[in-house]
Amino acid sequence: MLNRRHIRIKVMQVIYAFQGNESDDLKINQRFLGHSMENMYNLYLLILSLLVEIQAKAEDHLIKSQKKHLATQEEKNPNRKFVNNELLLLLKENTLLKETLESRKVTNWKLDDEYIDVLFKSLIESDLYKEYMSTKTSTFKEDKSFIIDVFKEIIAPNDKLYNYLEDKNITWLDDLPVINTAIVKLLRKANPNISQSHFLPQLFKDEDDRVFANNLLNKTLLNLTALSKEIEGKTANWDKDRIANIDFVLLQMAICEFQKFSSIPVKVTINEYLEIAKEYSTPKSSVFINGILDKLVKEYSDKGTLNKVGRGLI
Repeated sequence: MLNRRHIRIKVMQVIYAFQGNESDDLKINQRFLGHSMENMYNLYLLILSLLVEIQAKAEDHLIKSQKKHLATQEEKNPNRKFVNNELLLLLKENTLLKETLESRKVTNWKLDDEYIDVLFKSLIESDLYKEYMSTKTSTFKEDKSFIIDVFKEIIAPNDKLYNYLEDKNITWLDDLPVINTAIVKLLRKANPNISQSHFLPQLFKDEDDRVFANNLLNKTLLNLTALSKEIEGKTANWDKDRIANIDFVLLQMAICEFQKFSSIPVKVTINEYLEIAKEYSTPKSSVFINGILDKLVKEYSDKGTLNKVGRGLI
């Protein structure tokens, strides 16, 4: 779920907020990074649980309609195709998912259920829903395809949900595209026989990624002075105040990878930080960063100090 680029973004956010001296409050920053990454998993659970809550809202809506004093024949004998959607039922009946939501205290929708109402209303008013409900039966494949479309077209782009998440945790906005992509992938891979753990993926692909996150933070923070001198040596004609703070942090991290991470190819490091700069800094930042890093790689190569091992790493 948490890929290397997003790990780099998380580390960048911590270092950008650091504003301290070398090694000061290192443990605090480590905890902040750990909390930020773990909180991303809470966002995943929060978004996934929307599907469970919308199904429950639909079921409650049918029950209330049936109990109306002047209920129509259609309300008395409603089409239960949506509430019986096989993929939604898999999520509803997933006890492991329910236990995880409870243990992590991801219970937002119990208090903020108005957002469930908003999404449910958008759903039943949509052409997507009307077309799906035009029949009373479907296969698991059709149910799954419908839920994926609901997630992509109704839930993920909802502005009120976006604003809610922004109010709850500003860093969630950076996490949201990664989370939405992960959920769609898991929905696509779902089948009637999947294990309950299918919808509870690991936050990190493997332990190496967790170690990478902590090492990148620690090694960058512990070498800020030396890394800053490397940058200043290549920006002599630049007014330091004119260099965007984000650019300076990205350069520090990239140079740290050149020097301290022997197994990461130079091209991978450069490409990753250029892409992050395009998203988080100024329009010209990627060109500026690329120029500095190219100069440093050439200098390290000429001196034989580029610490890379293995084929294709330079």
